[in-house]
Amino acid sequence: MKKQNRQMRLRFLTISVALLFSSLSIAQTKEVVIDKIIAKVDDYILLKSELERAYLDFLSRGQMRGSNAKCEILQQLVVNKMLMAQSEIDSIYVLDAEVNNNLDRRMSVMAQQFGGEEAIEKAYGKSIDQIREEIFDNIKEQLTIQRMQSELTAGLKVTPAEVKKFFKNIPQDSLPYFSTEVSVAQIVKEAEPGKDQKEKVRKLLLDIRSQIESGISFEVLAKKYSQDPGSAANGGQLGFYSRGELAPEYEATALSLKPGETSMPVETQFGFHLIQLQEKRGNTYRSRHILITPQPNQKDYERTEKYLDSLRNVILLDSMSFQAAAKEYSDDQTTSSAGGFFQDETGALRVSAEQLDPNIFFTIDTMKIGNITKPIRYQKEDGSYAFRIIYYKNKIAPHQANLDVDYQKIAAAALAQKKNKKISDWFEKARGNVYIEIDPEYDYCNLTN
Repeated sequence: MKKQNRQMRLRFLTISVALLFSSLSIAQTKEVVIDKIIAKVDDYILLKSELERAYLDFLSRGQMRGSNAKCEILQQLVVNKMLMAQSEIDSIYVLDAEVNNNLDRRMSVMAQQFGGEEAIEKAYGKSIDQIREEIFDNIKEQLTIQRMQSELTAGLKVTPAEVKKFFKNIPQDSLPYFSTEVSVAQIVKEAEPGKDQKEKVRKLLLDIRSQIESGISFEVLAKKYSQDPGSAANGGQLGFYSRGELAPEYEATALSLKPGETSMPVETQFGFHLIQLQEKRGNTYRSRHILITPQPNQKDYERTEKYLDSLRNVILLDSMSFQAAAKEYSDDQTTSSAGGFFQDETGALRVSAEQLDPNIFFTIDTMKIGNITKPIRYQKEDGSYAFRIIYYKNKIAPHQANLDVDYQKIAAAALAQKKNKKISDWFEKARGNVYIEIDPEYDYCNLTN
């Protein structure tokens, strides 16, 4: 039984990341769970609703029902509470600013998926502020657990010998089969608004400032004009931030104001802001803002297209490699550091053809290996437009996993196993040093044995 429990712990640790991000995907469930405490780990409690949400997420990903699955999920949630308790001991903290940034990104993705914030509110039956408030603590816990796991596994690496041993231990009939994969890279250039567009925004903000000075509520104007998805609905409120957490231009201006004073338009990488300081507390300050981002016009798009075409010619003349150009000039942060290449979850510089954006897939379908396209205009996830050139480097036919072609993928799997073992060993040692109480209803899971 002990051996089975140990195997269960080690196996389920591999899906911990999926559990960490279940809070948003399950938030729409209509099922009502009568809540109660089902586990205690020192000062942390685990609610039945948490287990049910995680289990529903598990099933939504096509997994099979079963008591063992629920036990494994329960155990992982207990491990997460232990990681939270350990984070306090080790002084591992996540700042509220980090949580808000993560929350902003999630809400932005949701807005894209639902078709705007109003659609989100309609689907959830709650205001954006209520949704943010409800999931703030969940996200903070998720980020803390991730950081604690990183601390526990920091510095772990695998040698070529370990990778080979890991691969040899995989039964032949269990080796994964990879579909067609491609090596594709891109260089993206976003059109930057020119002086005319920036001046329009500056004048609009000056007009808004005049309205504020005349007595119109900052909050009302922020809701009407601000383009910051994270704060507009809340009247531009950003809450308390410490020095160094916000854009330098924003911070310098905010701290130069008196409480209640509104700044002149300030430019940052996000656009132009009107800033109103509300309160200072030591090295922290609370402010609100109205953000308007200038949009490029047709001339700006034409200028960007010509620039990218010139860069393509430089690459074709062998004056610079595509990878070097992508690292230096591409505006896409997810691919630029890898020389413009799309990567799979292991970091390999190739992806399954089915995972590619359909527009890129159909583009390379008409290309020859080694070719680079002319600049192509496309719409990004946030609705804005940009240009990119695409480099089709290589195509790998469907095949069963092998060390020659898939070394990086296999090495990543070996490292993941090593990290899971490290966390599993930590769990075995740490659980004897903390108070763990499991509801008798779940005795069949044998978590305390």
